[in-house]
Amino acid sequence: MPSQWDQLQMDSKITQILNVQSHQPSHHFGRPFMTPYQIAISFAGTFPNDFQTIGLPIGGTGTGQQNSLAQYIAHQLSQRIKDKKLTNIEGGFLHRDNLLTLQYESNGQVIESSSMQSYDLSMYRLID
Repeated sequence: MPSQWDQLQMDSKITQILNVQSHQPSHHFGRPFMTPYQIAISFAGTFPNDFQTIGLPIGGTGTGQQNSLAQYIAHQLSQRIKDKKLTNIEGGFLHRDNLLTLQYESNGQVIESSSMQSYDLSMYRLID
């Protein structure tokens, strides 16, 4: 039986979300990376029915639960990149040294990354 990730065709949907251009498209760095929070916020807005189906909050400090959509996406992407099931997406880390907070906006609500003190924050982008 296919996983919920596969049933919802998440690889394709995350690829759509990561299909962003740099503010300077011809820059030699290429596409920008997105954090799992940015991906989760975009996913919730773009695919509201699938967001409801998954049934997890976007994440961040103060959600009152340990698991979140951002964590789910980060874990699935990391595992699928490692297993070479995803070859069009690459991952990296934002080092946490001297970083106090990362905040995101979603529907007028501020979401603050909960990972800043415990581990480096993963980030992902499409490979050109």
